[in-house]
Amino acid sequence: MRKNQLLYILFALSLLSILGFSYVSELSERSPVTSCRQWGFYSSKGEKYYTYPEKIVVKPWVGPHHVYGMFMIPDGYRNDFFFTVTIDKAEVYCGVMYEPARKFIAGVNAKPGYSLIKGLLNTRIALQIIIQGKGDQLKQPQNWKVGYINKE
Repeated sequence: MRKNQLLYILFALSLLSILGFSYVSELSERSPVTSCRQWGFYSSKGEKYYTYPEKIVVKPWVGPHHVYGMFMIPDGYRNDFFFTVTIDKAEVYCGVMYEPARKFIAGVNAKPGYSLIKGLLNTRIALQIIIQGKGDQLKQPQNWKVGYINKE
């Protein structure tokens, strides 16, 4: 009888150890939520321009890197490191510009003289917005914005 109890206790401790280890390792692999830092936005003596995404993908249930916008930036310009998503004209979230400028990404072709760049929004932020019932606002291009300046 005691031998069976000891086996059950060892089994339960092993199971708890495995579950605890997987939870801790999952926490360490999560990407940090990006906060809007001033250094992520260029301030320029010249004019700063803004653009909105050509395409928005909102599929946070697929996993990381499935909430993004495809922005078109003119060649010869430098984009901010961050982009903003504004919900209800008051809540501002930042995402990071991820891929280098290309002419074709995710089914979107750049116009001549332009390049595409991908802006990633953190999956946890997107889920938070969707849970609040504001997912339709997340899909609106006018709520996403990235700034860019002339490289000179």
